[in-house]
This record gives sequence, structure tokens and C-alpha cells, in this order.
Amino acid sequence: MEIKLFLSATLFLLSVAGCAGTGEPAGVVRLATTTSVRDSGLLDALTDEFHKDGKWKLQAIAVGSGQAMRLGRTGEADLLWVHSPDAEAEFVAEGCGTDRVTFISNDFVLLGPAADPAGVKGVKTAAAAFKKIAAAGAPFVSRADKSGTHVKEMKVWEAAGVKPVTGAGPSPAWPGYLEAGQGMAGTLSIAEEKKAYVLADRSTWLSMKGNLSLAVVHEGDPALLNRYSLILVNPAKFPRANAAGARAFYSFALSERSRAITEKFGADRYGEPLFRWDLPAK
Repeated sequence: MEIKLFLSATLFLLSVAGCAGTGEPAGVVRLATTTSVRDSGLLDALTDEFHKDGKWKLQAIAVGSGQAMRLGRTGEADLLWVHSPDAEAEFVAEGCGTDRVTFISNDFVLLGPAADPAGVKGVKTAAAAFKKIAAAGAPFVSRADKSGTHVKEMKVWEAAGVKPVTGAGPSPAWPGYLEAGQGMAGTLSIAEEKKAYVLADRSTWLSMKGNLSLAVVHEGDPALLNRYSLILVNPAKFPRANAAGARAFYSFALSERSRAITEKFGADRYGEPLFRWDLPAK
């Protein structure tokens, strides 16, 4: 995992080296965001609209929320678009970020084989569903990458009173618990191959469901709310941050232009928008 993060961060830095004055336009804005935002297609849609102004060029790297915040803590990003509320609050409290605002949301869904071998359909809570999966010893694939999705999964296991792993590997009593160490799309592909249960954000699930046999076996628990926030990297702590460019994308992402795209994004293709707008109309 450390090697993967190092390589991703290195490629990201090479792509935006001009921010340090080595040839790239001064208008480059470095965004560290999540794989779900990228895989859903929303990031591309908003980037295209943002670029119409012609002043700034957005350079985005999509990793887990935990890794995105690590890039922010080392000054390797100008702003973050993440979905791990507790970690976000800690990031701001440390003085690494400012102006945190939650602006869109969707939810997580529990997917599994349509036959539902663990019998979780119909249970009232995600914790109860997870507990039944563990009791059955059914295959389960975890992102295991400290992303917002992984953090949510761990909270549900805690609520279920289950510790699925010991150390860095699967529990000897539950060999079917697999750690993918990948983004959401890659994790879903592994779960499909293994005919396993998996927790996924709804946007990535909807964007990939046409290629998967997995089905939603539990949804609707308020504990599975998935909220996304923007955070500006603190220029007082990281003087090389492109504060003006970061503020420009931040303001755009919260604008009515962004809202018009976000509120309908995916509806034409998937029958429902992939995200909900969480800011009141101005």
C-alpha cells in the first residue's frame, strides 16, 4: 500500500511540477479526490465546465480519502474533495485545511450474490447484515485502503460487534474476508469474480452495474449516508499551495453552475442522479 501511494503521489507531482516554476502554467490547480468521484464520471463533467473559464487547469489525482488527506498534509495538493467526515475534521483541526464544506451526498449499498447465501435480505440495519455475513463465513471483499468507504465499512463491523481481520490479513476463522487494497471499481471487480459481498458507494455501483451480476442486498440504513466535502489546503501552512486556483475551483464546485450539472448527473443513463445536492439554493 505504501508503495502504491508513493507511486501515485510521484506521478501526480510530476504532472503538476510547473507549480514550482519548472514549465507548467501558473494556472494549475492540484485536486486530491476519491475514486468514486472519478469512476462515476462526475469529476470529468465538472472539470470540463470549470475549464470553460480558461484561467485554471485542474489536475486531479483520484485515491482513497485517507490517501488524499496524506497528500494534503504534505502540501502536494491545493484542495481536497473527500468523504471521510471524522478524518476531515481532524485534518482541519491540525491546521492543514480550511473552509471545509459538505456539498453533495449519496449513500452506501451492500452488494452480494443475487442468491444471497448469507440471508441478509430483509434485515433492518447494515450492522445486522454484516453480522449475518460474518456468521455464515461468506466471502466479503474490503477496499482495505483507508478510504472513506473503508472507514465506513469498519464502523459497520464495529457496530456489528465483529472484528473481521487480525493484523494485516484475513482472520484464520474467516478466510473468505479479502482485502483488495484497491479503489472502488477494482474492488467491485474482485467481488464480482469471487461472488462476494462488498460495501460500495451507490454512484460507482450504478455506473458499473451493467457489467456486474452482484445485486443490492441491503440499503436504506441512515448509517450508510455518504457525504462529500471540499477542503482548502491551508496556504499559511503550505505557502506553495495555489490558494487562488484552489479557491476558484472551490467556489465553482459550490456554484449554481455546478449544482445544475450535479443534480441531474447520471439520471439519463441510470434512471436516477448519482449524487444529491446538500447545499441550500442561494
